[in-house]
Parts: sequence; C-alpha cells; structure tokens
Amino acid sequence: MVTIIDFVKRQNKEGVEFNALLLESGFELVKSKESGRYYATSKRASITSTFTDAQCQALIGTQIPGSVHRVETEPYDYTVRDTDEILTLNHRWVYCLEGETIEEKVIAPEKVSMPV
Repeated sequence: MVTIIDFVKRQNKEGVEFNALLLESGFELVKSKESGRYYATSKRASITSTFTDAQCQALIGTQIPGSVHRVETEPYDYTVRDTDEILTLNHRWVYCLEGETIEEKVIAPEKVSMPV
C-alpha cells in the first residue's frame, strides 16, 4: 500500500499546469553502507492527475494498493531544495499498481520527468 501525502503543481511541455499526487510507501529499515547502522526511511514517487486542487487536497491520507520501486535512468543533475546542493542521480522512483511488475513500467528516457 502507498499513501497520498500531498500534491504539487507541474507544467507540461506546452506550459499547461496540472496536479501531481505525491505517494509514499510504508516505512522500511535500511542498513547504512557507511556506519552499518539501520535507519528508517520510505520511498516516494509522484503520479500525474486530472484532479483539481480541492480534489487533490481531499485525497491526502488515502491509501491505494501498490508499491514504489527504484528504476535506473541515464544520469541527471538534481538540486536539493533545502541546501541547493547539486547531485548527479541515475535512478528515479516509480509507482506500480498492485500486481504490476517493474518491467511493465519501463518508460522511454525522453518521457521521464524529474523525481520528487
């Protein structure tokens, strides 16, 4: 299960604004490669929608079946909002409906949008 935690406004190539729902998986424990200690984290992804702001707001907290998976991509630069640090990433997070495999979600690189 994933939970709708928020929504954001985005623009398509033509400049038309739309809302994207932000999804979050349940928490999981991950072992740090550097310290060897465990930390709690969750995976996040976004999906586009045709919903109004009010509809998106009403959906926050809703749980939907599915999961969030890591997909390898061509390297790209990502700016951390809080620090303005620029990172080079080679993955993004993708929502998969329950029963769907990650192989069914492979998307052409030119159609990939920036992760959340």
